[in-house]
Amino acid sequence: MTSIRTFASGSSGNAALLSCGEIHLLIDMGISCRRICQSLTALGLTPGDLAGVLITHEHGDHIGGLATYIKKYPTPIHCTPAVSRQLAYRLAGVEPLLRPMELGETAVFGPVEAEILPTSHDCRESAAWRFTTPEGRVGYLTDTGYIVEETGRRLLGADILVLESNHDVEMLRAGPYPYPLKRRILGEQGHLSNDAAAAYAVETVRAGTGTILLAHLSDENNTPRQALETVGGALAEAGLAAFLTAAPRDVMSEAFCLEGVRCSG
Repeated sequence: MTSIRTFASGSSGNAALLSCGEIHLLIDMGISCRRICQSLTALGLTPGDLAGVLITHEHGDHIGGLATYIKKYPTPIHCTPAVSRQLAYRLAGVEPLLRPMELGETAVFGPVEAEILPTSHDCRESAAWRFTTPEGRVGYLTDTGYIVEETGRRLLGADILVLESNHDVEMLRAGPYPYPLKRRILGEQGHLSNDAAAAYAVETVRAGTGTILLAHLSDENNTPRQALETVGGALAEAGLAAFLTAAPRDVMSEAFCLEGVRCSG
C-alpha cells in the first residue's frame, strides 16, 4: 500500500513521509530531529527504516532538523546539485550522505521512482517531487511562486497531490508584513496563493487527480477554511469533485492512500 502523510506543514516547519510497502521516504526535515523520530515511532518506524531523505530546498523550515539528524543517522539525502552544495557548506559531516540529482532525474527506491522537478523559489534549484509506484502516482509541490510548465505537466493527474496553498492575496496585502516581504511572497519566486492553487487544482482534477492535500498554509495570511473554500469553490464551479483537505501545521496528518482516500493506520 502506498501512502503519504505530513508530519508538519507551514511556515514554521515542513516534513512528510511517503511509504510504499517497506520503502519509506522522508520529504524535507524542517522540524527537529526529535519530532521526526517521535513521528516515526508513532508509526512503528525508526530512522533506520528510511530509504532516503528528499529535500526540496535549503530554507530553514525545510532542513531545520538535518544538522542533528545527520550526527546520528546515515540516511542518504537526495536533492538538486545547488541544494547539495548549500547543505555541504552549512552542515559539517553531511557530504558523504549527499546524493545530488539533476532536475528531471529519477531515483529508484525499490518499487518507487522519485523524479525531481523544478520549482520557482528564492533559492537556486528548488524542487518538487513526482513519485511513481505500482499503485499510482503522488505529487509533492510546495514553495513556488508559480507552477513551472514542466512540473505542472509532469504532476498533472497525479492520484494524490500535495499542493501549496500558502496565502490569501488580500489577507497578505492587508496584513502586518513589511512591504519587501509581501513583495517576495507575491512574486514569481515566492509562494503559491490560494487562487493559483485553485487554478491548478481544476486542471489536475480534470486530468484525474482524486485527492488534494493543501499544504504550507501561512499562519498569518491564510486559514484552512479560506484555502479550502477557494480551491473547493473553483472545483465546484468547474463541475469537478475531488477529496480536498488541508494539512495541519504542527501535528501529523492522517495518511492518504492510493487504494482509497484514507488509510486505516
